[in-house]
Amino acid sequence: MNVLLLSMPDSFEHMPSVVIRMPNGALTSLAGNVDPHHRVAVADLVLVQDRVRETVERLVAEHKPDVVGLSVMTFQRKTAKKIIDLVRQLKPNVRVAVGGYDPSLAPEAYTDTSHGVVDFIVRGEGEITFRDLLRAIEEERGFDDIAGLSYRSGDRFYHTPDRPVNGLENGEIKLPNRGARVLEGYTILGRQVDVIETSRGCTFDCSFCSIIEMRGRNFFTYSFDRVIADIRDAYDRGARAIFIVDDNIVLNVKRFEGLCRAIIDAGLNDIDYTVQAMTSAIANHGETLAPLMRKAGFRYVFLGIENILEDDLTFLKASSKNTQRENGHKAGNATLKAIDYIHKNKMYVVGGLIVGNPDDTSESIQTNLEFAKKYIDWPYIQHPTPYPRTPMTKEFRDRGLIINERLEEYDGTTAVVKTEHVSAEEAEYMRWKSERWMKVRHIPAAFRHNPMFVLKNAPKMFGHTFRGSSIKNFLGLEDEREAFARYREIRKAERAYI
Repeated sequence: MNVLLLSMPDSFEHMPSVVIRMPNGALTSLAGNVDPHHRVAVADLVLVQDRVRETVERLVAEHKPDVVGLSVMTFQRKTAKKIIDLVRQLKPNVRVAVGGYDPSLAPEAYTDTSHGVVDFIVRGEGEITFRDLLRAIEEERGFDDIAGLSYRSGDRFYHTPDRPVNGLENGEIKLPNRGARVLEGYTILGRQVDVIETSRGCTFDCSFCSIIEMRGRNFFTYSFDRVIADIRDAYDRGARAIFIVDDNIVLNVKRFEGLCRAIIDAGLNDIDYTVQAMTSAIANHGETLAPLMRKAGFRYVFLGIENILEDDLTFLKASSKNTQRENGHKAGNATLKAIDYIHKNKMYVVGGLIVGNPDDTSESIQTNLEFAKKYIDWPYIQHPTPYPRTPMTKEFRDRGLIINERLEEYDGTTAVVKTEHVSAEEAEYMRWKSERWMKVRHIPAAFRHNPMFVLKNAPKMFGHTFRGSSIKNFLGLEDEREAFARYREIRKAERAYI
């Protein structure tokens, strides 16, 4: 069969497209795990945001898919349904499957047969479910024995039991098939980038997290041999930067140290690696872990700071993963010590913070913004967003703080909830006003790493960061809120991909 797998064009607005465009690793993993006689094409539509319709029309014409699969996050739901409608117009008899966080956690949003109708919902981990689905379609048999699947029969949907999460060590999930990609342009700061995973899952219970709602609290790992083979495959295809997408790779620090050594031993430490990490793990093990990370090629550490105020960490259920320990006892917040280890070892901190929590005041939001301005290298500051089935969502709804139900704006940088003391618009304004100047501070570091890229693309980078602003704004001749209003209108227009 011919299979076309699409990721949505909707993206987070933290960085301009010229700076970073990451591939969707889930789709190449699906492609690597179907039976080899199928002809699979993978297209990340984030690479063609200005020509989505034309690209989908071309791909359907060229690949003549029997099955189209879409990977969807909550803020991409509206776009996904438009793309499904387009695909149906182009090829009425095509089978449509959806998967990813949003269909897994809100399958009811995809069972409405009046609009954007789908045939299948692949819930949870998709590799084995999707493989078995293609087999059932090909053999023209039923779907009741395929765990983790919802399927349409007439005007009704039927749901099979959930599929247990995969232990990963048994080799059942094969390597991704990057050769199935039909679009190109994955970059980060001028270097070709790819994604790999070494583990899945997390045992913490952060209130904002969709992962534990999707797969439970667990942690499973791939063998180092498989991870090194995955990295080498990405490298052989041109990647010189790799983002490790693990949910929480530092849950097992000894294993992570072993992985760093395996990367060094394999001679793959000339790649720029980016990884997500807990502050507590870096703070409590940084003396040995941080130098090893740098030797292995790690350049950016996405640090899950979440918030620097204890009350906010309590709401986010993130206190324990941000706790520094000394002699087995709690010794305060781990953030500053973690940042210090990262900086001393010539790595950069991408600071993940969440502001605008239920009891936040203007002062508490500003405290976090000032901290970010002082200590982190690249801000990744978001507003709490009520994604399907997360504990955070229930509390916000119970307290009547959700003020925006337009899911296309659930992108993390649009404030869709208010606090008990601050309006959503004010919280977003405070973040926007402060964050854009923080981003400029990293330009010298980016220039040292790739001067030609920065010289060539600086106008686009500044233009994206300061869109909505004007000369009058910079000279203090107009209220910054006018620039903010223009930014919001630009952001609204950017979401119209199709």
